[in-house]
Amino acid sequence: MPLCFIEPRDAIRVIAESVGREARRQLLDEIIRAWVDEIPDDELEQHYARALDELNDEDLSMLAAWHAGFDIGRPVANKEFLVRAFPRLGQHRREALRIAAVFRGEEALDSGTSERAALESVLPRLSRERLLELTGEALDIYCWDRLGVDN
Repeated sequence: MPLCFIEPRDAIRVIAESVGREARRQLLDEIIRAWVDEIPDDELEQHYARALDELNDEDLSMLAAWHAGFDIGRPVANKEFLVRAFPRLGQHRREALRIAAVFRGEEALDSGTSERAALESVLPRLSRERLLELTGEALDIYCWDRLGVDN
């Protein structure tokens, strides 16, 4: 039986504080992916609308361009269109939410807001199994960062 002295959630936090900027961005992307994967289907639209509320015009334009790949009408880079189009994305709804959440997370990092806020809000919502999986990914990112990759 392995000994474990740190909870997976805490290990992820420690790793996030120990790596360079590019590795933190990659880790944040993995955390967001894990969070989106665990959201119940009936809550996706609500989270998508909330994520869109915090995006700037450039991010909304990029998200609308992503929507253009689906046959849902001519995409418009505004929140109302994107929220109305969300249900028609079908199996791609989680990916749309992930993209919007990543844009939101990158804005927080760029504005100087610590990824700690993202970690504090997302990690407690993840299942233990998902946290263990994410800890393994965080360790891979840590090793990648520490083996001399420029950040």
